[in-house]
Amino acid sequence: MLLRNPGIICRVNSNCWRVFDISKKLSSLSDGSSIELDGKDVSLVGQGHQENSRIIDRRKGIDGVYDILQSGPWGPALENNLSLVDGIPQPELVIGVLRRLKDVNLAIKFFRWVEKKTNQAHCPEAYNSLLMVMGRSKKFDCLEETLGEMSLAGFGPSNYVCIELVASCVKSKKLREAFDIIQTMRKFKFRPAFSAYTTLIGALSAVHECDPMLTLFHQMQELGYEVTVHLFTTLIRVFAREGRVDAALSLLDEMKNNAFHVDIVLYNVCIDCFGKVGKVDMAWKFFHEMKAHGITPDDVTYTSMIGVLCRANRLEEAVEMFEQMDYSMQVPCVYAYNTMIMGYGSAGKFDEAYKLLERQKGKGCIPSVIAYNSILTCLGKRGKVSEALRIFEEMKKDAMPNITTYNILIDMLCKAGNLEDALKVRDAMKEGGLFPNVMTVNIMIDRLCKAQKLDEACSIFEGMDHKICCPDAVTFCSLIDGLGKQGRVDDAYRLYEKMLDSDQIPNAIVYTSLIRNFFMSGRKEDGHKIYKEMVQSGCSPDLMLLNTYMDCVFKAGETEKGRALFEEIKAKGFIPDVRSYSILNHGLIKAGLARETYQLFHAMKEQGCVLDTRAYNTVIDGFCKSGKVNKAYQLLEEMKSKGHQPTVVTYGSVIDGLAKIDRLDEAYMLFEEAKSKGIELNVVIYSSLIDGFGKVGRIDEAYLILEELMQKGLKPNVYTWNCLLDALVKAEEINEALVCFQSMKDLECAPNHVTYSIMINGLCMIRKFNKAFVFWQEMQKKDLKPNNITYTTMISGLAKAGNIVDAFGLFERFKKSGGMPDSACYNAMIEGLSNTNRAMDAFTLFEETRLKGFNIYTKTCVVLLDALHKAECLEQAAIVGAVLRETAKSQHAARSW
Repeated sequence: MLLRNPGIICRVNSNCWRVFDISKKLSSLSDGSSIELDGKDVSLVGQGHQENSRIIDRRKGIDGVYDILQSGPWGPALENNLSLVDGIPQPELVIGVLRRLKDVNLAIKFFRWVEKKTNQAHCPEAYNSLLMVMGRSKKFDCLEETLGEMSLAGFGPSNYVCIELVASCVKSKKLREAFDIIQTMRKFKFRPAFSAYTTLIGALSAVHECDPMLTLFHQMQELGYEVTVHLFTTLIRVFAREGRVDAALSLLDEMKNNAFHVDIVLYNVCIDCFGKVGKVDMAWKFFHEMKAHGITPDDVTYTSMIGVLCRANRLEEAVEMFEQMDYSMQVPCVYAYNTMIMGYGSAGKFDEAYKLLERQKGKGCIPSVIAYNSILTCLGKRGKVSEALRIFEEMKKDAMPNITTYNILIDMLCKAGNLEDALKVRDAMKEGGLFPNVMTVNIMIDRLCKAQKLDEACSIFEGMDHKICCPDAVTFCSLIDGLGKQGRVDDAYRLYEKMLDSDQIPNAIVYTSLIRNFFMSGRKEDGHKIYKEMVQSGCSPDLMLLNTYMDCVFKAGETEKGRALFEEIKAKGFIPDVRSYSILNHGLIKAGLARETYQLFHAMKEQGCVLDTRAYNTVIDGFCKSGKVNKAYQLLEEMKSKGHQPTVVTYGSVIDGLAKIDRLDEAYMLFEEAKSKGIELNVVIYSSLIDGFGKVGRIDEAYLILEELMQKGLKPNVYTWNCLLDALVKAEEINEALVCFQSMKDLECAPNHVTYSIMINGLCMIRKFNKAFVFWQEMQKKDLKPNNITYTTMISGLAKAGNIVDAFGLFERFKKSGGMPDSACYNAMIEGLSNTNRAMDAFTLFEETRLKGFNIYTKTCVVLLDALHKAECLEQAAIVGAVLRETAKSQHAARSW
């Protein structure tokens, strides 16, 4: 008796026959027959010994070439070894080798080597085999070149290869690469397989990528593929859920125009999706339309509509629809009851929810665990922990709690900070025969991290029994982020390495957390390193990661790197969103490049970005800092007209901008408007007004604003006091400034180097040099570093007061510290030294002044000349006299002109 499929009868020896299963794809032979067996040294029934030998030789040839390719890196030695293989490589051998290779670079080198060796083009199957290597390795750098060659040769990739290429990318969640594969095929006029399109559209729908889905859908129509109602439904569902109502309705109209029959499934999808994005009236329209077309709403329709109304807080309409449905049904619809119970719970009407539970029991239908879980979820959201625990006990009479039930309780207890009770619930869960799943662990770790209880979170992580529950990407992500936010970035990085070791693939969220937290810890180089590691690992950054990275880079002061990242966002195929532009704007403003804000604002508008409050605030701040206050004012009005309420940041920017250009009355009107709207104004805004009024000498108004600030319970900061002190000094109200300075210290606001500089300058102005020096010494004791103006003011003041020893010591110290004394400082020192009979020291400084190119005042020359004559330094006196005459001539010439 002969056996047929699924095997082939083979002869092991003259007395023995065996059936071998065909387990691999059959390879075409020259005579049309095909076989590939795992066994060796077998004879085919109906084939001669010669054919059998050919198969064995071919198999040995493939093994030999494969072994050579695996023996080392590609190079002359490896090529020589390949050349030693007998005969010219045949297509069957090339295909067999390519099917075994995993390294795409090695496959391409072998592919090209065969071309040179044979001086012939490859057959279609060889090209398809090479494409499959690319699919297995997920590396498509040479895909376009390979497809181009196939196009020139007059053939394309097979449907099987096309499907496998797309499917391999979809399985590894590389959807952008899958999309690019199809687009590259279309570039060469190939016809990608129908299943390749539908597979990718399905995967894109899961991640809500609307636009690529629509592109693929239109391509299918262009290629003549028959699109189904199911495909239309998939697209409509995604567009509706993303709130892109017009696009969803357009697809629905297109479907109707193509004479497709709209079934109850599509109507249910439309009701559910449009309702979830808040388009309740649209959901009602579909509900009535389906009835008008003779389609009877089913349980799903009613339940979806009840859920839509509950989410829209239209509870009365939801109750009315529920009652209609419940009245018309012999057996209660469990799903409708669950939805209505959730609706009552979400609205905080727990008594009605409990009554509905009893009503369900009265109809002979025991409430399910889902109904109880719905109530527990709502109680948890409202912080009613005690009541939730009571309902949990009652629940046990009707339904067995499941893992979700315990997770809900653990979640609410952790949120309430009751860690001990949460652990007790976890233990009770084990006693009930249920074991914590990864979601249970994730909830506890996430809540503990947010409560900054890192040690407890780490303890739970370390205590996980990996035989029962292994940590997933969410577990690692929560703990990595929690550790990083608490500054424990090294621990976070070690956990990231542990994640890699456990074969978990870090996603963009993990990398975003690591990058942000390293930068926040002041370790920007490590942050850059993480980004490079992410790129090298093949993880594609998302827009959120790139925005976060750009924000970190700008805050670290790397302006050009920040600009480059903004361009990288576009280069990677993302469209910069309003946050991208806001980060760029803010970064440029901080770097003193506020003038570029105007161009970026128009770029945002042209791109169609809808500005949010943060974006308006950033652009307004940029306009103010670049002197475009009128534009900032216009934008403030536009912001209000668009329904965005200006914040304290908005008002602060415009008030400061107006105050800086002396438009103080407008600034004050805006200040009063902000107060009338109930906005809590901060010290920064008060300080802006104090500074503005002070600079124009309106001291009384500055004082009134300071008083109001303090009456509001706010505490003036050092900047506030400095603004007032500077105004008083410029108005030569030095005694009042001294009183304010003391008040500042009494209110425990520590003066900074700017404060002391203002006071020293003011005292020197009224020639109270010794008092100024007291402030200087006090400043030194507090380790406050004077700036150039403070140094020169103090040096000049001491020199004019005749305290030349301290002045000269300060002068030398200033120069040694890298300071640059100005003309006034040099002239004051020369005069001071001359007046204290140190004529030669004064002359030495005189020469230094001339050498540096500073002006020598006429009075300085006269004082020095007199001192040199008294010291009988006649040669030096002659030089000074010559300089004095030249100065006089130049001044006379200037007056004549």
